[in-house]
Amino acid sequence: MITGFGKSFLIALCLFAFTNVSYCQRHNLPDWAFGGFVRPKNVNPIISPVEDAKFIDPMSGTMIAWEANYTFNPAAAIKNGKVIVLYRSEDKTGTVIGTRTSRIGYAASEDGLHFLRDKIPVLYPEDDSQKEYEWPGGCEDPRVAVTEDGLYVMFYTQWNHHVPRLGVATSRDLKNWKKHGPIFRKSLNGKFADMATKSASIVTKIKDDKQIITKVNGHYWMYWGEEHVYAAISDNLIDWTPIIENDGSLKQLISPRKGYFDSNLTECGPPAIITDKGILLLYNGKNDAGNNGDKRFAAKAYCAGQVLFNQKDPTKAIARLDAPFLRPMEPFEKSGQYIDGTVFIEGMAYFKKKWYLYYGCADSRVGVAVYDPNNPSDPDPL
Repeated sequence: MITGFGKSFLIALCLFAFTNVSYCQRHNLPDWAFGGFVRPKNVNPIISPVEDAKFIDPMSGTMIAWEANYTFNPAAAIKNGKVIVLYRSEDKTGTVIGTRTSRIGYAASEDGLHFLRDKIPVLYPEDDSQKEYEWPGGCEDPRVAVTEDGLYVMFYTQWNHHVPRLGVATSRDLKNWKKHGPIFRKSLNGKFADMATKSASIVTKIKDDKQIITKVNGHYWMYWGEEHVYAAISDNLIDWTPIIENDGSLKQLISPRKGYFDSNLTECGPPAIITDKGILLLYNGKNDAGNNGDKRFAAKAYCAGQVLFNQKDPTKAIARLDAPFLRPMEPFEKSGQYIDGTVFIEGMAYFKKKWYLYYGCADSRVGVAVYDPNNPSDPDPL
C-alpha cells in the first residue's frame, strides 16, 4: 500500500522527470555508428591551463606563459605505443577567444587517460614563410593522421586576425613540424586561397590494428568545413582541390538541419574512418539560438554527431544521426569561456582496440571519452 507520503514522493519524482526530460530520454545508436563513448571516472578534464609553462615567443621576443589562459580542441595520434595529444593553447595577450595567440602543445600518455606535457609548444607562429597567415592569431584546432610509412600530417587553422585558413604541416616525430602553408593556395587558380576555411578530416582506415591515411577512388580525400561539410582531394597530402559544383561553387555534402542539434552549423571532427558500412565522419553540430534549434539542448551548444558516406561515392551521405551521441553534460563542459556548453571533438586514437575520443570542453579544457567496440555503452541521454 502506498502511503500519502509515498504518493507525494512519486508525484514529485514524476514532476522532476518531466521537467528534466533531457536527462530521462535514452536512445540507441544504429549499427553503423560508433559508440557510445564513456567518460572515465575521476579523469576529466585531462588537460587544463597552467601558469608555469613559459617560452620565448619568437615573434615578440618576450617570455610568454603560452598555455596560461585556456587549453582545448585537441588532435590525437599514436607514436611508439603511446597516445599523443596535440592541443590548442591560448595565452593571455587578448581579451576574448579569437583575439589571443594560439599555439599547439604536446602531451603523451601510456594509458590514454593520464598525460605528461612538454613545457614548450611544438607548433606556433614564427618569423617564417607562414607568419603572414599565423600572426598574431596563431595556430588553432589541429587534426592529425599518419601515413602507412609513418609521416604525420596535421591540418590546422592559420589565424592572422583577418582570414582563417586551413594550413598543413608534416612531421616524423609529432614534435618537429614542417609547415607547408594554406592547402588551397594553388588549386583552381587560387579561387579559394583567401576564403575562410577550417576543420579538415582526412579519410583513414584500420590496417594491422593501426589507423592510417588511405585513398578513396585513387586520391587522398578529406571532409572539411565549419558551416557546411565540403570535400577535397589531393595526390600529395599538401596541395588540395575542393570538390565543386558545375557552377563553380563548393559542393555541400551535409548542412545544418532545422529542429536538430546541428541546426546552426556542421563542423568536421577527427579524421574520418572507412568501415564495413561506408566512410564514417564524426562532426560537431551547433544548436541554433532561434526557432530553428532543438529545444532539448541549450541554445548555441556544441554536440557531437555522426554521418555515414558511401565509399564508392564519398560525396553521398547515406545515413546521419538525428540526435547527438555526445553532448555537454559535465560541469567542465559547460563552464569556461564558452558557457553555452561544448564537447568539441577533434582527436580520436585507436589504442589497444578501443577508440579514445579527445574533445574541447567549453573552449577551456580537454576531455576524453572511450568507446569499446567489444563492450559498447549507451550514448549520452537526451
